[in-house]
Amino acid sequence: MNGASHVRIARPSRDLAAAERFWVDGFGLSVLWRSEADGTSEEHALLMVGRPDAAWHLELVEAGEIQPRPTVEDLFVVYLGGPVSEQLVARLEAHGGRRVKAHNPYWEQWGVTVEDPDGYRLVLSTREWSNSRALSGS
Repeated sequence: MNGASHVRIARPSRDLAAAERFWVDGFGLSVLWRSEADGTSEEHALLMVGRPDAAWHLELVEAGEIQPRPTVEDLFVVYLGGPVSEQLVARLEAHGGRRVKAHNPYWEQWGVTVEDPDGYRLVLSTREWSNSRALSGS
């Protein structure tokens, strides 16, 4: 593994159509891949969203028996490096999101937290990502 290795974040979803509305129509990600369940035990519906130019993507899998069980610390943090657009927050809410108070005061101070339709939290951080800050713990 190295810094260029692609990362997939996978999680179950109760409703892939609702998840797509939130992540694609609300947040602005692209659908990178989609597959429908084929009726066999080996295939299930899934939706991969992200940015085509990014080294990561979010895979949402039709929950079936495994239901989402997010906690207040299951966060997907995006460092915007500036103010969070109220238009973006309104669009996320219009597409199934719910603005919530962050569990951790750090995220309340440095961003906006929105729950997706499955209850997972998206943090829109006003900060910029800095490897030096992360490595020093500040």
